[in-house]
Amino acid sequence: MTEQITDHTVIGLSNATLEALPDGVSTPSYDRSKLTPGIVHIGLGNFHRAHQAWYLHRLMQRGLAHNWAIIGAGVRHCDAIMRQRLLKQDCLTTLVELDPDSASVEVIGSMIDFVEVHPENGPLILAMSNPQIRIVSLTVTEGGYYQSEAGDVDVTHPDIVHDIANPDRPITAFGAMVAAYRARREAGHPPFTGQCCDNLQNNGDVLRRTVVALARLTDPDLAQWIDETALFPNAMVDCIVPVTGQAELSFVRNIGIEDSVPVTHENYRQWVVEDRFCAGRPPWEHVGATITDNVHAYESMKIRILNAGHQVLANTGEILGIETIADCMTDPLIPAFFHRVQTREFLPYVAAVEEIAPEDYLALIERRFANPKIRDTTRRVAFDGSSRHPGFVLPILRNALASGGEVDGLALVEALWARMCAGIREDRTVIEPNDPFWDQLSATAGHAKSNPVVWLEMREIYGDLADYPQFADAFSCWLKLIWSDGVRAALKVYCS
Repeated sequence: MTEQITDHTVIGLSNATLEALPDGVSTPSYDRSKLTPGIVHIGLGNFHRAHQAWYLHRLMQRGLAHNWAIIGAGVRHCDAIMRQRLLKQDCLTTLVELDPDSASVEVIGSMIDFVEVHPENGPLILAMSNPQIRIVSLTVTEGGYYQSEAGDVDVTHPDIVHDIANPDRPITAFGAMVAAYRARREAGHPPFTGQCCDNLQNNGDVLRRTVVALARLTDPDLAQWIDETALFPNAMVDCIVPVTGQAELSFVRNIGIEDSVPVTHENYRQWVVEDRFCAGRPPWEHVGATITDNVHAYESMKIRILNAGHQVLANTGEILGIETIADCMTDPLIPAFFHRVQTREFLPYVAAVEEIAPEDYLALIERRFANPKIRDTTRRVAFDGSSRHPGFVLPILRNALASGGEVDGLALVEALWARMCAGIREDRTVIEPNDPFWDQLSATAGHAKSNPVVWLEMREIYGDLADYPQFADAFSCWLKLIWSDGVRAALKVYCS
């Protein structure tokens, strides 16, 4: 299907139109009709397509891994919309790499199908039960693992309560995985590898703990079989991938491609993976992935400098009405704040890896964040702070308190989050709800305006951190200053 607009033709993306796409657009060189599935990926969004699916596409371009094609899947209502859009274009995706000085476009074809999205996940369980599937991977966000404050499965969450009572009709991805493991075991098939691709420290261990614990609550023998035979490698993933909006859709149309779900991304990727797969894996190391037993050092560097650093910028930018992370990096004050808190209070708790020292990695991150072509919104990055602050920022704070290090900047970072959650910017515009627990956070932030320690008394987020005067006192001082004199006044005091 083609549509004539302005002075050029726009070609609808499909297998039939690949050869007709505009010059300069890279397309699959392999025969997609001969691909067979090996991976089911749950939570198929922009990041997966710009990252894991891209690595697999690169292998396929080299004549490798043609029996490892991806079947997409999801457990949320919005996943059905993604399924409809991708199936309409034969599961092809247009990727636009945005370098500060140029852009390159490629169409990737490593995904070949998308499972029907059903509230009780029957089609997903059936797909994962197929012995052809050797890896089930996930990107369900950092807060999607139903972890309690202690790091166990939250057995009080309504979704988990449902799956315990209805193991054959689960509503979570993890309940579906347990059901598929059960079906494979009963059929005499080996287990699949569970591969977490979310930004969690020891993410494979988190996934294993979630799946095994859920299985144990309904079938202890199955839980033991999963624990003894299935593997869950730890991994670190990295690529900045903005949300697709009207600007991205228009960009691709202006190139000459009609793609309802294109993806833009930066000109950088990293994937560090443990070689722990119970049913084989694609040879990702041939296209740039790092296979190592030392994933923790890589993920610690990335999560602490990049992911925690994102929270430093995004909360500040949201309060000041700054739209993107790149815009934050051109602000007169925010980059100095970012650099100071990183060098003085983040880097002391980051170990070097073989390829790069923490100081050099920080410089790399500062360049990446400043890429003006990447319109990564502060709103997107600030989303789900109730998971991201405990996951990314607070572990650094605990390290600093344990070692007697500085915590003023970390306290300011948390005060900025508290100020943002009040839901109104300094220009009096409204910050729309941006967290699964927004109502609670917003109400608490309102009380904290006059009594800052109320914010730290959210034990489900801060644990016992309110009991450390060094942190609690600094937090209170910063939040009072932010409310009385504004964010920029606080940044100036910290950077002076």
